[in-house]
Amino acid sequence: MIIGEVITVPVEKLAAGGAGLASYQGEKIFIDLTAPGDLVRCRITETRRGWSRGEIEEILEPSPARIAPACVFYGSCGGCSLQHLPYEAQLSEKNRILRETFRRIGKFEAPEGRIFPSAPWEYRNRVQFHKNNEGILGFKARNSDKIIPISDCPVADPGIRAALKEKNLIPPAEKDRFTVYARGNTFLSEGAEHRGKVNIRGKEITMDAGVFFQSNGGLLETLIGRLLESAAKADRKIPAADIYCGVGTFAAFLADLFPRLDLVEENPGALALARENVPAGKAACYALGAAEWAKDRSISKGPYGFMVLDPPRTGLSPALKNWLTTDRKAPPLFAYVSCDPATAARDSGELLRGGYTMTSLDFFDFYPQTAHIEILMVFAET
Repeated sequence: MIIGEVITVPVEKLAAGGAGLASYQGEKIFIDLTAPGDLVRCRITETRRGWSRGEIEEILEPSPARIAPACVFYGSCGGCSLQHLPYEAQLSEKNRILRETFRRIGKFEAPEGRIFPSAPWEYRNRVQFHKNNEGILGFKARNSDKIIPISDCPVADPGIRAALKEKNLIPPAEKDRFTVYARGNTFLSEGAEHRGKVNIRGKEITMDAGVFFQSNGGLLETLIGRLLESAAKADRKIPAADIYCGVGTFAAFLADLFPRLDLVEENPGALALARENVPAGKAACYALGAAEWAKDRSISKGPYGFMVLDPPRTGLSPALKNWLTTDRKAPPLFAYVSCDPATAARDSGELLRGGYTMTSLDFFDFYPQTAHIEILMVFAET
């Protein structure tokens, strides 16, 4: 393929990342904002060995599944990528991508789990805004660092939508991007009132707009429920651990089930909040990365009845996987929360070879209208 070449292709399905996948002369073509069943004329914008990326020139025959997007900024804004598909179709495509990823990378057939949908709109409680040199607020453009001025965002929480429409967002003077969180009566923003409490499943969790917190509060509550179902099957007479604990949201609930918790988190701001969110005397907090924790022989680790792992997109560190599969004090039961099916599939294959069995794999659609996939896996000793 040649950059600038224009071709006509039918779109077969969605690929990981949300682009439509087509084939042309034995080569894979990835085309953003297309739907399975579209016939499109596209211009090649990038070429690699065995695949290329294209940009829509014209939709010659729209897919029967294609719908009109709900947002006037869709296509120019870099946030959403699936608004042209009905929500049920989004769920179906993402679940298929998830299963195919585990077959391709993990080299095994993952157990069937449940699909937990979200409210398709007004679900997002945490939003990051950008500010350009002229002080205009908005989101980054698709495939560009240009800032698109935004006057509304239909996936954002009603409190954030109202602040946008009423122009009540005040960016910090020293930052070109800032985060806002809204849920119920809580409204927090970097550069303004940035610290507060949010109600999650009846618990008041202390958070800070500038520190990572899950963006879909409704589905977070569902995920915590499934996590507690698994934890209830563990030996609850011995401690548990929360690795990559963040502000301690999971730990706040696990503290009700276990006599003590070990918390591991390398972000000092998040760990300080975790200390507030877990009852005093219930947790030992380790301010270091998971890999360093796993390798540090001076730390008395376990034995544990249960553990929750919630790593970044890069997945589990080799040191932590080695500890899980070789140390006698590693938990016989643990939950693994992932926002990246590819690294989750990689890690799962290694954990299965190390003596664990995956007992469940649930898909939580934390981010409707986007290609992001969040999963909860549960592992037990074979």
